[in-house]
Amino acid sequence: MSYKAALNFSDGVTRFVDVNTGEVLLDAALRQGIKLPMDCREGVCSTCKGICISGEYAQDYVDEDALTESDLAGGAVLTCQMKLSSNSAIDFDCSSKVCNFSGPEIINAIVDSVVLISDTTAMLKLDASDENKMIDFLPGQYANLRIPGTDQWRSYSFAHNPNEKNKLQFLIRRLPSGVMSDYLGQRAAPGDKIELKAPMGSFYLRQTKRPLLFVAGGTGLSAFLGILDDMMLAPEAFPKATLIYGVTHENDLCEIEYLFHLQNEMEGFSFKTVVLKPTARWTGNKGLVTDIIDEKDVNAGDVDVYLCGPPPMVDAVDEWFQGRGLEGYTLRYEKFSAS
Repeated sequence: MSYKAALNFSDGVTRFVDVNTGEVLLDAALRQGIKLPMDCREGVCSTCKGICISGEYAQDYVDEDALTESDLAGGAVLTCQMKLSSNSAIDFDCSSKVCNFSGPEIINAIVDSVVLISDTTAMLKLDASDENKMIDFLPGQYANLRIPGTDQWRSYSFAHNPNEKNKLQFLIRRLPSGVMSDYLGQRAAPGDKIELKAPMGSFYLRQTKRPLLFVAGGTGLSAFLGILDDMMLAPEAFPKATLIYGVTHENDLCEIEYLFHLQNEMEGFSFKTVVLKPTARWTGNKGLVTDIIDEKDVNAGDVDVYLCGPPPMVDAVDEWFQGRGLEGYTLRYEKFSAS
């Protein structure tokens, strides 16, 4: 039996390795061409230290000078001693460049379809089934896509969790004179070849027992669709989760029917929308995402907050929390600018 370990590096690169039962993580990584930092290999020096953010494991021997009790309680591990008993994710405070492998993998895909899912948003569906292995990523991460016929790349969050068929989906905002928008609206056709670099980014769900607050601005929803898609596989493993989804105009809203489906299927999940510049016909929440955060959402500070959207939105939510004097919360974010 084997387990999958996601190795997340400080430069935003993630690599996946298969770890056999009884095999230490360091050896598994070396076997697959990833040279993690190491020295003693005996659990003494802490050179191979990482932080396990999700998963079950045991460690053979850890010297008290290498990791303190506080370190261990915080998920610190030594890869030369770590043996997995489930799929896991480990963060490393070093660049992937020190591990003697190149950056994100190049993935070759073809366009399956382009579906207009709101007046301003398209769902780009790609088929990478010709790849000889499943494309791995952590839900919430993104890929860099090379726009066909150009040397320009754009970044988009996966709107789903990994799947063996390598069917990929991305929410893309349609912009006047946007390079990707022009391609999708004028030239895109099924069968077009697209190159991707993936996985990218450090925005993904950490293991937690605390309530979750997700805040999405515009097509920042894409990352949360991936996270929620993954949560649906084992909803009982996750705590209460609330999604706040903000857009500029009500015709920017998309995937609402799917969000209602998730709300009906996952006990503890709920969502609410807010529109900044609604028409007179709009009867829902009006204003900014910060206008509809309430006390139940923040649980007196005992909450893990994830933000994905334009920089002004992310900064506004950060300032909202700081201004309330709340303590204990964690805040993770992915800022992006549509282009």
